[in-house]
Amino acid sequence: MKLLRLKSEPRFYYILIGEEIFDFAVTVPGDLRLTMPLDANEFLPIICQMRKRGNLLERHQKRLEKIGPEELRPFRRPFPPEDLDLPVHPTSFRDFYAFEAHVRNARRNRGLDMIPEWYEAPAFYFSNTACMLPHGAAVPKPVETEELDFELEVAAVIGMAGCNIPVEEADDYIAGFTILNDWSARDIQRREMKVGLGPAKSKDFATSLGPYLVTPDELEPRVLPESGRGRRYDLTMKAFVNGQQISHGNLKEMHWTFAELIAHASRNTTLLPGDLIGSGTVGTGSLVEFPSGTYPWLRPGDVVRLEVDLLGTLENQVV
Repeated sequence: MKLLRLKSEPRFYYILIGEEIFDFAVTVPGDLRLTMPLDANEFLPIICQMRKRGNLLERHQKRLEKIGPEELRPFRRPFPPEDLDLPVHPTSFRDFYAFEAHVRNARRNRGLDMIPEWYEAPAFYFSNTACMLPHGAAVPKPVETEELDFELEVAAVIGMAGCNIPVEEADDYIAGFTILNDWSARDIQRREMKVGLGPAKSKDFATSLGPYLVTPDELEPRVLPESGRGRRYDLTMKAFVNGQQISHGNLKEMHWTFAELIAHASRNTTLLPGDLIGSGTVGTGSLVEFPSGTYPWLRPGDVVRLEVDLLGTLENQVV
């Protein structure tokens, strides 16, 4: 199921079926029906409940697809693309570093070896939830940077509260997935990380998210055989700058699964509905991974388009 939010009605989720959208709250089964929720994040536990009840989400969407157009008319509404909002307003944002190829490529270009400690536990940093931008929004270039970069990622959205979540149960806490672009000012990042802390001003000016929240049942056809460490998804990931393809990778290449990321993030602390768990950048999913001069850094006017199988397209222009 693909769910989206509109700027004109940000409290609600809508189901995308074909080119039309329908009010999710009034079409769910009666005992799960919500009336005037205070915040869209209140829908996220409902999504997880529907998944746990015999994959009710998938059955619900199939039922809607079979209902005649006249019966669905009261739930239908126009879908102007410029009204598309963030798929979630994150309560927190942990961005991980889960693709070995990205780590190797970026360090190789700085003449550095791979970090042995990277294999010991998933690493992440906290970023700014107040700078989230939806599909189609303009991305302001920081005036201090001459090395603006994109990062091709996927994010999982937490749907249920949990602390010390076992790896074996962690996938059940995911309400859905979305595409993430962790915009980065590389020259600022190099300077500020010399003091031994994570990225700060090099990251907190913009993060793009969208276009939809795609529930896990939509990805079932791409689930790989389980290894006991959580689910892996075979989803091709691509990035384009001004129409030129720069990146090609696959979500299955994550060294750490989302289940492992969630279990690690929840250790000794409570994850909340709406928390965002970023995968980190897929291999080749950023300009910094290529030898110097291969591609120019981003400039105002450049359009960055990220594509991920089944998750859609996330596009933004630098200004």
